Formats: sequence, structure tokens, C-alpha cells
Amino acid sequence: MTNATSITFNNPILEQRADPWVYRHTDGYYYFSASVPEFDLIEIRRAQTLEELREATPVVAWRKPANRANIWAPEIHYIDGKWYIHYAAARTAETNDGLFDHRMYVLENESANPLEGTWVEKGQIRTKWETFALDATTFEHKGIRYLVWAQKDPDIVGNSNLYIAEMENPWTLRGEQVMISTPEYDWEIIGFKVNEGPAVLHRNGRLFISYSASATDYNYCMGLLTADENANLLDPASWTKSEKPVFQTNEENGQYGPGHNSFTVSPDGETDIIVYHARNYKEIVGDPLYDPNRHARAQVVQWKADGTPEFGVPLPDGRADVEVKG
Repeated sequence: MTNATSITFNNPILEQRADPWVYRHTDGYYYFSASVPEFDLIEIRRAQTLEELREATPVVAWRKPANRANIWAPEIHYIDGKWYIHYAAARTAETNDGLFDHRMYVLENESANPLEGTWVEKGQIRTKWETFALDATTFEHKGIRYLVWAQKDPDIVGNSNLYIAEMENPWTLRGEQVMISTPEYDWEIIGFKVNEGPAVLHRNGRLFISYSASATDYNYCMGLLTADENANLLDPASWTKSEKPVFQTNEENGQYGPGHNSFTVSPDGETDIIVYHARNYKEIVGDPLYDPNRHARAQVVQWKADGTPEFGVPLPDGRADVEVKG
């Protein structure tokens, strides 16, 4: 881009929708999925602008059966002519040693419009361990499809680390899984030792993976992993981690615990946009996980001279006109 342009958001774009995922398809629609406060179903909606998602009619794609609980972070993807939803579900709402027992699952829909047709369960994504696993995201790079997700290693203290592996198909891994991040900095281990919610952005000759860390209250924040686009993505040494959070609570703007984001683009495809959740208050009664007011928000991703993303600070609620750097 050579000329400065302005993009307007009226945040939040959707209330009470945590872990927001937005995918802009070739048909010109933005497809949206997220965790609902009841954690009991997966809904999707679409609109031609992010602003219009607020008024779009949601469609229930799938309701949990009796043997599933806590349906978290569904992501809708379009892969090889079919639609897929990757999501996490537990067998019970109870915890064991502070951990839920989530696993990752996949739904498939052959319809051209995913708001129609039938969603078919393809099964659980099987990983190295039968342990707490969630937040699967998938991307293709140089003809290879990858999965990135969060999982508990039985031999590592903490809730979850980030892993990457190649995929045989959208519900099956191929080869070994590799750990690319573990909670190690002070800002990653507040309340819980957590790396989760990965999202992939490919720009300027590099691959960036944003992720979320710490407990889901005002300490929740985002870090960033970076790899050269020509590097071996299955080599942990290819990835470097930000030493400080790249996106975090901003009390001045009244935004607390931003995280679990996705990336999309403006309708003209020229401007990168981050979609994330945050609360507009700090103090929470009870377990923050069950506080429903993590609202979906959007803002522009700026780019530094060195080709890395600059997320800035979470904007305050309300209308914001953001100038995109040329």
C-alpha cells in the first residue's frame, strides 16, 4: 500500500463471543465462529463486512451430544472444496488436578454454503498423547498442510504447550509432532502455565503465530512466534519467541485480558485485521472462565519497517477510525 487509508470498527463487533474465529472466503463473505457462553453448541454466521456480523443470523451447525461438555473455540476452515470446523470438547465439565480433559475434533460439510448442508463428525485428532488438547488451527504452506495446537505434555509442568505437525487430511496428523513453545516467561505463567489459542499470519517472507498465555482474567495476553517462510517449520529452532507480550490489558482504554485471536483481511484484501476477545472490566466474581463477557473485537494490524506486525493496544469500546500506514 502506498496511500494511507482509514478503516472503521465499532467494538465490540459481537458480544459474549469468546475465542473468535473469522475466515474470509472467496465468495466475499466473512464466516464467524466462536465459543458461546453455554459451551454447548457450535454456531456460525456470515456477513460481507465485519460490522454486519453483529446483525447476521447465526446458524447452529452442531449441538453437543450427552457425552461431551465444554465445547470450546470452534474454527471454520475451507479445505480442498469442503468446509471443516475444528473444535475442542471434554467428556465432563469436571477437572482433574486443575485440568479439563478436552480433546480436539473435526466436523465436515460438503455444501458450498456452510450455513446449509449437514455437518458430519470426522472424529478425534489423534496426537502423541491422550491428554488435554485444544485450540487446533490449520494452515497450508508450500503445498503442505499443518496443524498447530495446544496440549499437555505429561512430563512438563503446566497446562499446555504449542505443537506443530503435518497433516494427512484435515482430521489426521502425519509424522511427529514438535513442540515450538512452552510457557517460560513471567507473563506466560500468571495463574496457570499456558500457551494456547494459536493463529497463523503469513507476511513479508515470514510466518507469525500469535498465541495466548496465562489465566483467562486480566492477565491473559498474547505472545508471538516467528519463522522464516523458507525454514523447516518442524524444527523448533526455526521459531523465535517474543520476550514480552505483543498485546495485553490496557486499563486506560478499559480493555482486559485480550487474546485468543484470529487474523483476517479487509474486504479489498489490502489490510490485515486481528479479531480477538477481551472484557471491559477487570474484577470478576468466581472463575473467569465462566464469566460470559469476553466480547469479540477487531482492529487493524500495522506493520513495522522490519516487516513484523505491530498490534498496538486494544482500542476502547465504541467507534474507532484507524488510519492504515501506507
